[in-house]
Amino acid sequence: MKFLEDMDYKDKLVFLRVDFNVPLDENLKIRDETRIQASLPTIKYLLEKGARLVVASHLGRPKGQFNPKMSLKPVAERLQQLLAGTRVIMAPEVIGPEVEQLKANLKPGELLLLENVRFYKQETDNDPDFSKKLAEGCQVFVNDAFGSCHRAHASVVGITAYIPDKVAGFLLKEEVEHLSRITHHPEKPYVAILGGAKIEDKIPVLESLVSQADVLLIGGAMAYTFLKAQGRGVGKSLVEEDKLQIAASIMKKAETSGVKFILPLDHILTSALDSQEIALVADSYPLPDQLMAVDIGPKTIAEYEKYIKSARTIFWNGPLGVFEVKAFSKGTVEIARAVASSGAFSVVGGGDSIAAIHQAGVADRISHISTGGGASLEYIAYGTLPGIEALK
Repeated sequence: MKFLEDMDYKDKLVFLRVDFNVPLDENLKIRDETRIQASLPTIKYLLEKGARLVVASHLGRPKGQFNPKMSLKPVAERLQQLLAGTRVIMAPEVIGPEVEQLKANLKPGELLLLENVRFYKQETDNDPDFSKKLAEGCQVFVNDAFGSCHRAHASVVGITAYIPDKVAGFLLKEEVEHLSRITHHPEKPYVAILGGAKIEDKIPVLESLVSQADVLLIGGAMAYTFLKAQGRGVGKSLVEEDKLQIAASIMKKAETSGVKFILPLDHILTSALDSQEIALVADSYPLPDQLMAVDIGPKTIAEYEKYIKSARTIFWNGPLGVFEVKAFSKGTVEIARAVASSGAFSVVGGGDSIAAIHQAGVADRISHISTGGGASLEYIAYGTLPGIEALK
């Protein structure tokens, strides 16, 4: 795989795929520009090297339909502010005669932002004709959209068949370097912390980690599918009934591999999510029928901290409770602090885990915060991604 510094860009039409999938408020103002900031080094480098820069991204899930609420216009306006002195042009579409004309007129050091690529169904279908039209006139393809690399879409994978030179941007290179350190040669003990609501989203990474990690610490709602698979009564806690067999099989694999698979020892319970009040802290089964678990309890925090303190490598994805409700966020925030204080090489991915890191005020003490939740999970599971393979 080639990297940004390996190519000459002077006067070349360069197609740059980024991840500008930023949250917008009801007035279509950007709520969090982390993803824009993350690709600025690559954008600035290409512009300084004299590239005629075509930038593409998706935003939201418009499902192949034009939706003004998911337009990249607010991003174009913010880019113009961030790139003072650079001409930023907003294209009305992604392909077509008008876009081709804008590409042809683009001067070195200028940036053309295409409209949301997912306004076209052909993007998610990885359609060859659409890929060819995206590539029209472009001499170099740069992928800096790590958060989209697990998608075999036209602007990530298909386009690479029609552009002679292809390289990884700075952000993609950094993500791969950090994640490959965890996937291919982790320093031991390796502790993985997995939370969130559903096992379904994490089956491949769980299957992989039960042969890679030394310890798996499980939290969030998905812990209760595992506990029920052990025959425990979990009250009203969220359980994926159709995943009980898979849960049992994952725990069996962990046991066979000699991996410690640790589930919560005690539980913060409430009667309803919207009550925002703790009804009970329980450390025995069955949990009361009328209550549901919404966070890990103090015994679990202490037990998990013990493993985190002795770790040399940590991967964390997913909150350990209903983190967005303050009363149920203690477990997640305490674990964030423990990871930051561990001295281990630590990688955190996924929006809620990253939010917890920021809320705990420890972001600067995490080795690497991954910009792609789903992409980082798939990389840990498979050791590569479709978007990365397409650059080889």
